[in-house]
Amino acid sequence: MDESFTFQEESLYQTVCGIGDSKLPLWESRLNVKLIPRGKSLIIQGSEDQVQVALDTFHKVEENFKRRPDKAEYSFFDIDYLVNKVKDSSGGWPTPGSSDFQKEGESWTPRDKIFVTFKGKPIFPRTKNQESFVDSLHKNYITIAMGPAGTGKTFLSIATACRMMQTGEVDRLILTRPAVEAGENLGFLPGDLTQKVNPYLRPIYDALHECIGFEKTTEYLQVGKIEIAPIAFMRGRTLSHSFIILDEAQNCTLPQLKMFLTRFGKNSKMAISGDATQIDLAHGRSGLEKTVYTLRNLNGIETIFFGREDITRHPIVESIVRRFEENESLFSKKP
Repeated sequence: MDESFTFQEESLYQTVCGIGDSKLPLWESRLNVKLIPRGKSLIIQGSEDQVQVALDTFHKVEENFKRRPDKAEYSFFDIDYLVNKVKDSSGGWPTPGSSDFQKEGESWTPRDKIFVTFKGKPIFPRTKNQESFVDSLHKNYITIAMGPAGTGKTFLSIATACRMMQTGEVDRLILTRPAVEAGENLGFLPGDLTQKVNPYLRPIYDALHECIGFEKTTEYLQVGKIEIAPIAFMRGRTLSHSFIILDEAQNCTLPQLKMFLTRFGKNSKMAISGDATQIDLAHGRSGLEKTVYTLRNLNGIETIFFGREDITRHPIVESIVRRFEENESLFSKKP
């Protein structure tokens, strides 16, 4: 059976097909059909049921695209995220016209942008969990984000903080992370305090430079509107009118996290992010999961759990995370 699907937007057609039609083999293996590109159309060849599933899938992709406010930033990741949500729990596809397939028709789209960078690029959440995380940052006093690398935990926190500084909701941004070596012995580091801790805080600088630019970041650091320091330097302080971000929290001990959480002051927001699978401390010393358990069901504090489907880096990162999770039992440490 042969059918044709014509995309109304050429940009969407190009995103679906990829550069040089590189994405078509992926679609063919997923949908179990043969796809032939023609202009803005795809000729679909296969059995009647397979062709109908492909037609419904492309229709769903197009409907999702029409409703999105982030069309300029739309990429194959967004299509992949949508299509994976259509799959049922067994890894197959719902029958076209079934209640499961129709229910997935109300696919997720971002409601509003988080921030506009200094280059004029709008930042939108890319997944439902990312949007829930941003909503929680606005709604709650403290938000904890747990999940694998590449899910946007640090970047979304900083983008939200920059917006709150811009609107006057907070006066300053305080960023911190533990200065723990990732399995390497860096030895003695020369220079003043800033130069010593900079290697550990590089990801935070990168996110700030992308959001507000190098010059504005430098200016805010000089006048104290942005403060970046290792977590050890938070002791004894009360952090008021601030947006406070703790990154790499899985490398904090329970006493460190307790100390950090009790720095919370008036009119402040706090974001804590970490990945329990990337702990650089000795076995059993990380306090992140214990903290999440301790603070469960406490008003004003929410934990958002990210999964592999939220990884917005290169697609190979999701494959790497999946493979490590599948083999985790082989390498797990014994207490």
